[in-house]
Amino acid sequence: MDHTLHTVWQQLTLWWQAAFGPVAGTLGSATAHLDMTSLLALAAALGWASGLRLYLVVFVVGLSGALGLWALPGGLQVLQHPALLVVSGGLLFVEFFADKIPGLDSLWDLLNSVLRVPAGAALAAGVFGADSATMALVAALLGGTLAASSQVAKTTTRAAINTSPEPFSNVLASLVEDGLVLGALWLATNHPLVFAGVLTVVVVLAAWITWVLLSFLRAAWHRLSRLFSASEKVA
Repeated sequence: MDHTLHTVWQQLTLWWQAAFGPVAGTLGSATAHLDMTSLLALAAALGWASGLRLYLVVFVVGLSGALGLWALPGGLQVLQHPALLVVSGGLLFVEFFADKIPGLDSLWDLLNSVLRVPAGAALAAGVFGADSATMALVAALLGGTLAASSQVAKTTTRAAINTSPEPFSNVLASLVEDGLVLGALWLATNHPLVFAGVLTVVVVLAAWITWVLLSFLRAAWHRLSRLFSASEKVA
């Protein structure tokens, strides 16, 4: 059994290095000389991405650190622990499918909404660890706020998408979110100033879309309420 587990781990390591080694290697070289701007960009990326895909963030960052592909800041090295990798990997597996099923995706978001914001704040604070309590607090506030904004945008968008009977929109939206998370981590560690500009535009755009979709959902709810009221009167 031990030999089998060791073989599986070796195969997983080889697959991960072949698939993501170039990207993760770039991340590793970038984090080796992060300045304050880059650290804040990384904290913002972890917070914002956690609102979309918390388990993907935890698993990818932790596994990349465990395999030596990414030099994690001290406060994030706990993500490399095998137990945390197993748990986050299992939850990521479940989320990958649950997030693509209409209706179930909104329920999954609801169940995880209480976790994503504080986790995003904790991950952002972990970028600075115990080196700077003040900056860790700043990063926690930044990460928590961004996690809340992306969580609200995600939940609202999925609720609007679920008004359509076809399932393809859910799958497409879920895959786009996966790509956005990985892209945000790469951009934050390689081009922090560009990331800051892109993130600003994304947050403003997401806030506008959320407002529009909330108006749409309220109108849809009022129509359904009137429909049910009319049905009850007829009965």
